[in-house]
Amino acid sequence: MTRPRLDLPSTPAQAAAFIEHTLLRPEASAADVERLCQEALRFGFRAVCLNPWHVSRAAALLAGQGPFVVSVAGFPLGAGLSRVKALEAAEAVRQGAFEVDMVMNIGALKSGDAAAVARDIEAVVRAVAPCPVKVILETCLLDDREKVLACGLAEQAGAAFVKTSTGFARAGASVADVALLRAAAGPKVGIKASGGIRTFEQVLALLRAGAERIGASAGPAIVRG
Repeated sequence: MTRPRLDLPSTPAQAAAFIEHTLLRPEASAADVERLCQEALRFGFRAVCLNPWHVSRAAALLAGQGPFVVSVAGFPLGAGLSRVKALEAAEAVRQGAFEVDMVMNIGALKSGDAAAVARDIEAVVRAVAPCPVKVILETCLLDDREKVLACGLAEQAGAAFVKTSTGFARAGASVADVALLRAAAGPKVGIKASGGIRTFEQVLALLRAGAERIGASAGPAIVRG
């Protein structure tokens, strides 16, 4: 069984429905968050993605208007303790997030401790259920075997999506990585491409490769073409 084929956007403006408008900079201010939410409403983005500190403000600004709030846990390194990630994720949901993007324990995967990686993801999934969890793999730090393994572990732990990148490492989303993740992930697992996505052409190529969500801080420029 494969996931249903998406209707690809034929114009830049239509790409907004796939985009999570993202603001994860550490220096982001309240005014920046308000601007992000205003842009999400103006352009019709699917969601906004913010650090937990900003979730309650964004949730209040967007309440009942269409775009929803996504937050992060263990961001951007993934090297925190599982119980801390789980608490951070649960608090973000309590503040108004509808989904959580957690960073996988990359070091544990690199160390060959697959069980620790799965437990880490499962702790967050349990903490926020039934809210969907996306697992950020940071693909530029992994070889192809590790990417495939990470997909399997995320699915085993109950994640709804795997995601390519934080945007804070040396590289972001690539068509090749998205295609690999789509082939490796089970039919119930979605793919989110993020990191370095700045044009409609990139969005279209990533969606064709198998992505279903796009994380981008350049959303307005993308949908303006």
